[in-house]
Amino acid sequence: MEKLFLKLFIIVAIFFATLWCLRQVDWMTLFNVKKISQSTEEKLGELYWDIYRKMEHETEDKKITVPIDSLLTRICMKNEIDRAKVKLHIIRKDDINAFALPDHHLVLFTGLIEDCENEAELCGVIAHEMAHMENGHIMKKLIKEVGLSILISMTSGNASQDIAQNAIKVLSSTAYDRNLESDADITGADYLMKADIDPEAFAGFLYRMSSREKDYPKQLFWISTHPGSEERTKAIINYISDKNYQKKMVLDSTQWAQLLLSVKED
Repeated sequence: MEKLFLKLFIIVAIFFATLWCLRQVDWMTLFNVKKISQSTEEKLGELYWDIYRKMEHETEDKKITVPIDSLLTRICMKNEIDRAKVKLHIIRKDDINAFALPDHHLVLFTGLIEDCENEAELCGVIAHEMAHMENGHIMKKLIKEVGLSILISMTSGNASQDIAQNAIKVLSSTAYDRNLESDADITGADYLMKADIDPEAFAGFLYRMSSREKDYPKQLFWISTHPGSEERTKAIINYISDKNYQKKMVLDSTQWAQLLLSVKED
């Protein structure tokens, strides 16, 4: 009997060890996914957004979209990112959330915009999501969580809508791993400094969100999908501590106030 239990223990240990090892593999590099990622991302982005926009209310209110576009454009221009490839979507929803879909779809909720104390905090979130896009994190997360074969089947129309909706859920409401988060934090901070936007404000935003997580767990979707906020706050502060950068406003105080009023409107 003892030998049987020992064998079972060894089998279970081998199973979990193998599973852990598989999760550490960079499947993007192993399967040379980068060569097909552009066309795959375009098809997945179109598919996911077509499904998601039918479930939510995207606002086209220029009092909201124009100032947000100004912030996004500053970040893109100063970091030599093609602004034309970024598809900006503002969703009227009270949840504090933002996420990126394949093919540079950037989704921001009005609840997140309203919760930002200043434009630099909002720019920090935008820069962070842009970093996920530019560093290829979106496809890495999808391949890890959904699977390469399923993603390819989606682009050929052989996957059900339920599978596609599950993939959207992975991107909008499940966590990135800490390595990707750290990478996006540092890249995002660099984006902000090059754009003359204060990165310390984003660190402050993370700290404030983490302190409220226990009181408002369901509303703070962005923090739940971007874990380890206190540690990340310290890492950002340490990273920028010896950097020289300027702090310039993109919007004036009147434009910022008008934006906040507009996102509060029903």
